[in-house]
Amino acid sequence: MSQATLDDDELFSEAASEMRSDVEEALEAAREALPDADDIWTVNADNTLGVLNGLRSALDIGDAADHLRDAKKWYTMGERADAFDDADDLEAEIEAVESLFETIVSAHDQVSGLVSTLPELRSELESGGDG
Repeated sequence: MSQATLDDDELFSEAASEMRSDVEEALEAAREALPDADDIWTVNADNTLGVLNGLRSALDIGDAADHLRDAKKWYTMGERADAFDDADDLEAEIEAVESLFETIVSAHDQVSGLVSTLPELRSELESGGDG
């Protein structure tokens, strides 16, 4: 084996390790950017609409989606380059974070629906259904 080949193999191994680290760091950043469990459970509001608005704000995933995208991007590159010896753990963690995102986004959408419906419902109830 020539020295150039050895150097290329070493460089590839180093790049693969860095790529794995990039995926892990992006996944960690995504998890850290998720809403805190206490923020979606504990609310301070004077009425139902205030509670729902607080909950909707707490369910915002913000930058977490960008971090997950970065993790998936680096993971896909590494997989296509066959750079990872064993990436099952990365794939499983990406799937777990994606699943959590889907749950949070679904909850956010449901709360948003209530936020837009309740004021109208209240108004109709106050008017006694006279439309």
